[in-house]
Amino acid sequence: MLVIPLVFQVQAQVQQQTVISGVVTDAADKDPLPYVTVLFKGTNIITKTDADGKYSIATMETHAQLQFSYVGYKAAFIDVKPGITQVINVKLQSESQNLTEVVISSNKRPAYRNKNNPAVELIRKVIENKAKNQNRNYDHVEFQQYEQMAFSLSNLSEKFKNKRIFRNYQFLFEQQDSTKIGGKLTLPIFLEEKVSQNYLRRSPEKKKVIITGDKHVNYDSKFIDTKGMSKYFERMYADINIYDNNISLVSNQFLSPIADASPTFYKFFITDTIKTHSPQLIELSFIPRNNTDLLFEGKMYVTMDGNYAVQDAFLTVNKNINLNFVRALEARINFEKNPDGRYHLSKTNLIIDFGINQNKGGGFTGERTVEIKDYKINNALPDTVYSGPSLVVSPQAETRTEEFWTGQRQDTLTRANLNIYKNIDTLQTIPSFKRTMDLVTLLFAGYKNFGPFEMGPVNTFYSFNNVEGFRLRLGGRTTPELSTRYYFETYGAYGFKDEKWKYFLSGTYSLNNKSIYAFPQNYIRGSFQRDTKIPGQELQFVQEDNFLLSFKRGENNMMLYNDIYKIDYVKEFENHFSYGLTLRKWTQRPGGSLYFNNFNDNVLNTVDKINTSEITLNLRYAPFEKFYQGKMYRTPIIDKYPIINLRYTAGLKGVLDGQYNYQNVTASIDKRFYLSWLGFSDVTVEGGYIFGKVPFPLLTIHRANQTYAYQLMSYNLMNFLEFVSDHYASVNVDHNFNGFFFNKIPLLKRLKLREVASVKVLYGALRDENNPDKDPSLLQFPKNSDGITTTQSLGTEPYVEGSVGVGNIFKILRVDMVKRFNYLDNPNVSDWGIRARVKFDF
Repeated sequence: MLVIPLVFQVQAQVQQQTVISGVVTDAADKDPLPYVTVLFKGTNIITKTDADGKYSIATMETHAQLQFSYVGYKAAFIDVKPGITQVINVKLQSESQNLTEVVISSNKRPAYRNKNNPAVELIRKVIENKAKNQNRNYDHVEFQQYEQMAFSLSNLSEKFKNKRIFRNYQFLFEQQDSTKIGGKLTLPIFLEEKVSQNYLRRSPEKKKVIITGDKHVNYDSKFIDTKGMSKYFERMYADINIYDNNISLVSNQFLSPIADASPTFYKFFITDTIKTHSPQLIELSFIPRNNTDLLFEGKMYVTMDGNYAVQDAFLTVNKNINLNFVRALEARINFEKNPDGRYHLSKTNLIIDFGINQNKGGGFTGERTVEIKDYKINNALPDTVYSGPSLVVSPQAETRTEEFWTGQRQDTLTRANLNIYKNIDTLQTIPSFKRTMDLVTLLFAGYKNFGPFEMGPVNTFYSFNNVEGFRLRLGGRTTPELSTRYYFETYGAYGFKDEKWKYFLSGTYSLNNKSIYAFPQNYIRGSFQRDTKIPGQELQFVQEDNFLLSFKRGENNMMLYNDIYKIDYVKEFENHFSYGLTLRKWTQRPGGSLYFNNFNDNVLNTVDKINTSEITLNLRYAPFEKFYQGKMYRTPIIDKYPIINLRYTAGLKGVLDGQYNYQNVTASIDKRFYLSWLGFSDVTVEGGYIFGKVPFPLLTIHRANQTYAYQLMSYNLMNFLEFVSDHYASVNVDHNFNGFFFNKIPLLKRLKLREVASVKVLYGALRDENNPDKDPSLLQFPKNSDGITTTQSLGTEPYVEGSVGVGNIFKILRVDMVKRFNYLDNPNVSDWGIRARVKFDF
């Protein structure tokens, strides 16, 4: 008898439930408003909007009005219909829109102080509790992560869209809300989505990431390294962890507002107390003390439940910040409550808009969203889960169906984003686009593509020097269109002063049926080269016969004519460990003013050439390395991880006319150290030792630079072939202060210049057995026209060189004043000089 009334009672309750959802936006610019307080008027039934301004609230009670409250905006009261599900979107009016003139009378505003400041006391509580509010505080954590990166040409005008060059590409352009970052008209160019399963263990510490889905736009590899571009974007848009002392963005490090030292660099203000939320929240706003430093401004919401955790945060930067090309930056961070009452990261959204002009014109906008779900804590898993590499890519990751991706996208992608996949595929079939990309590749990469063959690099076609005179060169190489197994490369060059031909020919067989220019490499190559080389000139990311390097200071008339037969084997692994094995037969002949002479029974003999046969093993380890694969070189995307190199070479006397037995061991470590607000230092430590008796061309000829360009890895005031060693150690420190000092100087800080400083120290020596002053049978060191020896070994004191300079001139130029501190009596040396370097950086 009681069953029927009970059923009716339950149904009545369901029918009376009021469910309301919607979006809260700014009435003026239509931007969504995060963290707006939403409650049924006169009750404790309360919620907040998320980072996208969305909210949802429900009640079984009968209430007829919703209240919306937000600092800086007029409160809104909206009537609702009890007992039904409804959507109510609300536009809040800024209080500033209705303010009349206000006159403030004060001699001066009170100075901001940390002492006795409740906002600073609160942030110190947040700092004290950082350790327990992070993933690493749990024994085990697992979650699924979805991330999306989208990039567009942005803030475009209709005039730009209607240019003749885009006549066939109108389908690429998309409209968006004009109040959004990036402007009304955009041209999407890249989209990437990833899904991963993540496992973290505290003891022993281990992180395992399994990528289960990977979907991205694919460009033709002839023009663009899609994977390299993805890695570059990942470096610029790194994961945001507000609990870290430093947050990496656009290849720089920003001091977090809750870093240990944040009260020294930030000003904090309590701007709201949300008592109706459980737990109670404090809205804490913050701004940098100096608005040009690499610091954030924004607000965070701190829980007042004893955890002092950050529940939500909004980060942006001041328009005056010393950051190149960045017109706008916004990051929204959301946390969700765990079963134990603490919080975990649930979503981050980062948008950065770049442009040459700070206030107008077209630019480039990127957005990265990360969403976390299925978050579990202290769920112990077998050791097998953590075994193997830290990062694993599922074989099915790039072949997932559209149904898979639809299920993973918690927030539906906009139509514009989804269209990128199809639009880019269509774009690459249009002949005019291919012609345009051919021209761009020629201008920036230096190669002209002819299908199975490409000609270049263009910047080596013409150069000049004191020995060869006017030098012409023409070359090229095959592409994967000819074969994915076989690759050939060649060039020919002619010097009009020495009247000699130079040439190169190589054939390469790919052992993994991939392009030999793609990672990971695995190939065997045979080559022959007859060409010149300046002894002691070692270059990075540029060839020696580049036209711009033809302009040199001082005397530059010593060269080697080399004949090199070589067989190389290279093997790279996914963890960025690699090894290479090289067999080389090398003949060196002197050229220009360089000569090979020795004494035999006190009689001076002229040596025409020296022959060497060598076997070399190279080992390299670069954990977590990222790079962009260009046509000629891999351009590294520098991060905090070290790069370790070890090389062993053995000279084989009697093998293929080899004249010398020796062993040469060299090792180096390169690493960038981030020093937060003080910038970063790039440090290289290197050393080597040669066992055995060898002539000076086989010694370590220390890297010198006689051009006017500042070279990071060379000694910029050392002459070519000035110093040689058979054992040495060196340290090179190049520090960028990121404008730390200039930012404090009025007027000067507007230029956004950056201070740089470097020091290079080289210790080296020669054993008596390799010193021609001790053993006349060795090849004698070269002398100039005045009979003065121009090559020597280092003495008891190291060679020291330092520089101070100004970077970021016109956003691309670095100029250094370089000082040489010793060995100033050597011939034709300068104790100081001005050097310049072009560098594009944020």
